[in-house]
Amino acid sequence: MSAQLGVAVVGAGIIGRAHARVAVAHPGLRLVSIVSRTLESARELARYVQVELEGDAPAIVDSLQTVLVDPAIDVVVVTTPSGSHVEIAEAAVDAGKHVVIEKPIDVSLDRARRMVALAERAAASGIVVTVISQNRFAPAVAAVKRAIDSGRFGRVTSATATVAWWRNQEYYDSGDWRGTWAFDGGGALMNQGVHTVDLLLHLLGRPVEVFGYASTLVHERIEVEDVAASVIRFESGAVATLLATTDAFPENSTRLQVHGSTGSAFLQNGLLEYFHADDAHPDGIPRGYGGLGNQAAREVTEHDLPGAPPVIELFSGHLRQYEDLIEAIDTGREPSVTAAQATDALALVRAVYVSQTLGRPVAFADVLVGRHDDVEPVIGSDAGELGVAGAA
Repeated sequence: MSAQLGVAVVGAGIIGRAHARVAVAHPGLRLVSIVSRTLESARELARYVQVELEGDAPAIVDSLQTVLVDPAIDVVVVTTPSGSHVEIAEAAVDAGKHVVIEKPIDVSLDRARRMVALAERAAASGIVVTVISQNRFAPAVAAVKRAIDSGRFGRVTSATATVAWWRNQEYYDSGDWRGTWAFDGGGALMNQGVHTVDLLLHLLGRPVEVFGYASTLVHERIEVEDVAASVIRFESGAVATLLATTDAFPENSTRLQVHGSTGSAFLQNGLLEYFHADDAHPDGIPRGYGGLGNQAAREVTEHDLPGAPPVIELFSGHLRQYEDLIEAIDTGREPSVTAAQATDALALVRAVYVSQTLGRPVAFADVLVGRHDDVEPVIGSDAGELGVAGAA
């Protein structure tokens, strides 16, 4: 690519900062504008760019239309509350801009389906639309994906995913959109857990059936759940359990374990904690978790193993995904994370809420195509409570 791509970040919150950092750091990008209705937040982000990142001062604007008509803008990055994602992305695509949408693609499956169709049409004109799933690009995740795709783990049979986070009441009280169906689209599973949901799909394939529970057990003044658990059956026959919570004081970790007939891997906070494939098993070395049976150090660098310095701010995964975006724009290929894939993740989250409300398993395909769009989620208020629709 001979010229830098001009970037406008729409939304000046914490995630907007991560995207701004990538736009300043990457030689193929140039941060041109920050768009926010809250000008003080935009000014604070601009100061961060200039002072801490030593970048050029971006323009601060309060109108999306301003950047959509700006020929210096090539890429529009959507980091606003989740319920506004597709509306902004549609306007950007219609203006001929490439689009990066922070997770999730939206809170509405109907709007997400609309975005999928628009992105597919826009691709014919060279417009690239991608949704952030930065964890897919982590070297540890890539190592596990390679092992599965190459058959080193044999038949993948099961997985367990746990997102055990803590958010205090002040977190939910900090914005009137937080903890609402309209803009958050859900609670611990949608907001905190959707990246791990995406990894389950990335590694295990397409779901068939979902049975889930969701409750609000600790937090007040929110419409959505702070704990959700589910069992998922996949087309391959594999089954997975998924837990997401913001009630795990003082904050624990994100873990994903994948098991197959000839290998297994454990990921913790994006690092490869354990890896064992039978094809690399030396004679005389005992099998089993830990000790000499752990082959993780052979699969990734030392930086991607437990004990590596923590990543304080979301950055490296986003940077890798922007590399993918730039290559997709430059070569005309499809991005590695498409709007359709992001919609699958949203549909899986939605399936848990529908199952909770109906009190029974639901078919993933039915949720994906809209057969349960009229189901209003009913979240339990204690461990034994199902939605009223399931009482019959």
